Amino acid sequence: MKTLKSVAVLALLGASVALAACSPGETTAAAADGEPDVTITVTDMSYQPADVTIQPGDTVEWVFDDGGLPHDVTGEGALEGELQSELMTEGSYTFTFDEAGTFTYHCTPHPMMVGTVTVEG
Repeated sequence: MKTLKSVAVLALLGASVALAACSPGETTAAAADGEPDVTITVTDMSYQPADVTIQPGDTVEWVFDDGGLPHDVTGEGALEGELQSELMTEGSYTFTFDEAGTFTYHCTPHPMMVGTVTVEG
């Protein structure tokens, strides 16, 4: 019985550490007026809207609201390693797009979640 209690305590401790790793991240940039130019909601296992068009210098904000499911924003191609949020269950992440182009991103744990930001220039 003592072993079972020890296993239960270790399981709870592990779950606490895992949940702490999913805490909201910090924003990386803000629009000049403090407000994002576009907001994308991360909900229902998708980015809504999935495709947006902006101008160079515009800031996009992703708001994480999917009932506690962890998601992230991970850039592909030219923004691989640059557009990268933490794994988040709530909160928001912002990124300012300075260069014209079409940029695809996805959710690391859910690769079927894909979005595109088109920066007209």
